[in-house]
Amino acid sequence: MQVTRVETEIGGRTLSIETGKVAKQAAGSVLVQYGETVVLGTAVHADPRPGIDFFPLTVDYREKLSAAGKFPGGFRKREGAPNQKEILTMRNIDRPIRPLFPKGYFDEVQIQCWVMAADGQNEPDVLAGIAAAAALSISPIPFQGPIGNVRVGRVDGELVIMPTAAQAEFSDLDLLLCGHEDGLNMIEVGAYEIGEDDMVAAIEFGHQHIKQVVGLISELVEKAGKPKMEPNLDLPPQEILDKVNAELTDPLHAALTKEGTKLDRQEAVREAKKNFLASAYPEPGEDATYIQVRNWQNNVKHAKNAMHDVEEVLVRQNILNGSRSDGRTPADLRQIDCEVSILPRTHGSALFTRGETQSIVTATLGTGKDEQIVDGLGDEYSEKFYLHYNFPPFSVGEAKRITGPGRREIGHGKLAERALAPVLPAVEDFPYTVRLVSDIMESNGSSSMASATGGTLAMMDAGVPIKAPVAGISIGLVGEGDQEVYLVDIQGEEDHFGDMDFKVTGTREGITAIQLDLKIRGLNIEQIKKTFELAKATRLTLIDKIEACIPEPRKELSDYAPRMLVTHISPDKIGKLIGPGGKTIRGLEEDTGAKIEIEEDGTIFVSAVGSGKAEKAIAQIEAMCAELKVGQNYTGKVATIKDFGAFIEVAPGQDGLCHISELDEGFVKNVQDIVQVGDEVEVKVINIDDQGRVKLSRRAVLAEQAEANAEEGETVGAE
Repeated sequence: MQVTRVETEIGGRTLSIETGKVAKQAAGSVLVQYGETVVLGTAVHADPRPGIDFFPLTVDYREKLSAAGKFPGGFRKREGAPNQKEILTMRNIDRPIRPLFPKGYFDEVQIQCWVMAADGQNEPDVLAGIAAAAALSISPIPFQGPIGNVRVGRVDGELVIMPTAAQAEFSDLDLLLCGHEDGLNMIEVGAYEIGEDDMVAAIEFGHQHIKQVVGLISELVEKAGKPKMEPNLDLPPQEILDKVNAELTDPLHAALTKEGTKLDRQEAVREAKKNFLASAYPEPGEDATYIQVRNWQNNVKHAKNAMHDVEEVLVRQNILNGSRSDGRTPADLRQIDCEVSILPRTHGSALFTRGETQSIVTATLGTGKDEQIVDGLGDEYSEKFYLHYNFPPFSVGEAKRITGPGRREIGHGKLAERALAPVLPAVEDFPYTVRLVSDIMESNGSSSMASATGGTLAMMDAGVPIKAPVAGISIGLVGEGDQEVYLVDIQGEEDHFGDMDFKVTGTREGITAIQLDLKIRGLNIEQIKKTFELAKATRLTLIDKIEACIPEPRKELSDYAPRMLVTHISPDKIGKLIGPGGKTIRGLEEDTGAKIEIEEDGTIFVSAVGSGKAEKAIAQIEAMCAELKVGQNYTGKVATIKDFGAFIEVAPGQDGLCHISELDEGFVKNVQDIVQVGDEVEVKVINIDDQGRVKLSRRAVLAEQAEANAEEGETVGAE
């Protein structure tokens, strides 16, 4: 196979896509390089599994640590289960690609993206999206692309395309975009309260560069693309569609518009479908032949797909006619209820309810030892804020296998975390580690936005001095021809049967996070602007609800939360504070009941549960590590007596020599004539030599006292 390479310049660096060199047995394979970061993308397909009635697309993304010259941590020196970043990247690749396959296409499709080289400056996740799209585009798989991915940052008010890691450190925007020539089909944003107009400008800026990436993939397809296969689409036969339409439309419409809860409507829909199948396709008797049973199974499978299609049409028609299943108009927000301090013993807690979506969020405050350690291709780092999201089966009235967090839970938790991170206080002002846990009690649409809003309430209840309340809402869309209906606060069926799920979070000042999922080909800029307008108006209403419940963060922390204080010492004093074998610091912790954490720059974090403990530890640390100053008077205790003078401890662990000649104003024959071991005396520091040895003088203090007494006597005589 001939090696084919195409390239273009983006952001002052070369983006290249190459095929024909490696993984040649895959249906499509490419190497994408940007800077010195290289990502392999492959796409393969297989015949559908028997009886399958969904599209089994699998996306796998892995960051091989050898790409950055690193060893995996732990005892087992090989990569294991995907980490959080890898899972989030898989979702970001999957979401824009999945809608771009023909309806009824059920072939097994597998995409794998591996980071083969990482330069530490050019992020591989966005390149993996490009690699996946390019591999699919040149393969015979019937992918309706190409699409392109870019990342946009903003440094000092200037938009930056494909920012380096160094630029990202100073960026107040992290915008990941995916789209094609005529629209965008995925938006993922983390931002520091950026206004809607500025966000639109950033999206337009990114879209221009997406077109450049799409053009590059199209060039590769022209040079090395394989002819697209004619897909074998598993669609219901027309006679089954006609039968379902004729016999199920009316009862299904009645079920979808039934008054009551989501569960009431779901039960009515299930009953209508069950009755239809029982009458239209009754189960064969015991004497049925294999062929008859097989035909019945195929008919039922096709009928179920047709019923789903009819249900989708009915839901969408109702919305286009201005009627939502729960009786709301398109612009209506469901009933909002906010409560705080609902749980004892927790550091902060909140119950947020929006219609039939409900979340209990708890906030826990910890110390540096509770930080989340993150290890990946870059340097290891720790996170002082993280949010965990749990979606139990009972939240939707189901009984399912209970497992650990899946990709959906990790993705929803990260979205809510990204929404709240920009309003956290600086570490210098609030050095606590903050963990939020959002447990979904009920779900009928947009539980991630309930987690973000509930997270604000829980942090305010815990006394976290956030900069401003954050709220989030999801906007939906149903379009048919020239008609478009935007839906505020979408519920589950509107997400499932609608065209988009556009989540936006922010404060009164601006946007903090966005996540867009689409089932249509893409959105244009005018549609995005309209969504932002609706999201902002609803967000402000939600913030009013938050502030009515709790106007500002509590001034006092929970009695059960640790008290954390911060002080600074000279880095030279760290060894002294720790002591030989950690003896000194352990003694301090035992004496005060506090936990002491030391940073390399001399920052000391002291935490304790209970009043007075942290303050006592801070006082002892500051006294022990105080910097003695020449000319300053100190009160110390005589520690040792020698023939030539006395050693006086003027600070914990810090003593100095008061020479016999500096003990008193006159001649001193014996040191013990003036002081004894254990005496407290006031002395002046008269010198600190290059080796840190301290020289003290009691005589200088006596002279100062005599002079002060003389001045006081003169003042009295004058009166």
